[in-house]
Amino acid sequence: MDGVLLFDKPLELSSNIALQKVRRLFQAEKAGHTGTLDPLATGLLPVCFGEATKFSVGLLESDKTYRARIKLGQTTTTGDAEGEITASHEVNVSEGQVQEALQTLRGEIQQLPPMHSALKHQGKPLYEYIRKGETIERELRNVVIHELVLEHFAADEMDISVRCSKGTYVRTLAEDIGRALGCGAHLTGLRRTRISEFSLDNAYTLSQLESMTSEERDACLLPLDCMLLNLPKLDLDEVQVSRLAQGQRLGLDLALPDGKLRLYAAGEFVGLGELSGRRLAPSRLVSSVARRAAQRGGTVKTAETCVSDLPA
Repeated sequence: MDGVLLFDKPLELSSNIALQKVRRLFQAEKAGHTGTLDPLATGLLPVCFGEATKFSVGLLESDKTYRARIKLGQTTTTGDAEGEITASHEVNVSEGQVQEALQTLRGEIQQLPPMHSALKHQGKPLYEYIRKGETIERELRNVVIHELVLEHFAADEMDISVRCSKGTYVRTLAEDIGRALGCGAHLTGLRRTRISEFSLDNAYTLSQLESMTSEERDACLLPLDCMLLNLPKLDLDEVQVSRLAQGQRLGLDLALPDGKLRLYAAGEFVGLGELSGRRLAPSRLVSSVARRAAQRGGTVKTAETCVSDLPA
């Protein structure tokens, strides 16, 4: 089974537990998700099955959009509602002051990753250290807040929508907002609504999937290349693909920029290639392509096409 499912993760399930529930429903041997959501968070969690796991890096690197609810006047040990309250302050701020605070947090900013996170140190997530009372020194990270919009504000609560770069912690952003307002704050709700071009509007809930037949569930899967549509496309013939599958590089006389390319043969997605100068090297290929090449065996002759063997 190969493909991508847009899954609407429910509240109180970790991303890994949600993944295992979906994997069992589809009876898939191999599955992975693209981008962890905390148990407190809900929303879009793309699940990759089979060969799709090879091509998920594009989504991991993509911008993400969230809708968040923030409680003003209280800070917690975790930066969200799962932690213990560490301080309480009176909230006496206007919507204008909130807008001014948000303005200071748009663009490129620095964040300190929270200890209660899955970020790894020496192979273990940070939350395992903090559970033992250990605090690990962390470095500030540069992230980009592309959009930060106040959707609702009343008394000590506010809703925001935020589009941000990879590596952004929205709970840390909530703490930053509280710090800018001088009253403290923590995250009380989070819903991921978009990753790159994928929208929550097209995602399926667990209850929806459970009510479907296996054929209906399979029809929910998106094709392997759906995560790579931002990359240039290159059509090859079977001989060229076979050469790549055997680890050979192709000389190409094409007006394409260096970098990753989506590769196709007879309309079928066959994998990714890396173009450097005028030479195309295999990056990640669909396993069936390599199997077909192995079945042919021997040396594959160059087709009489635009491909030529250029000097290294």
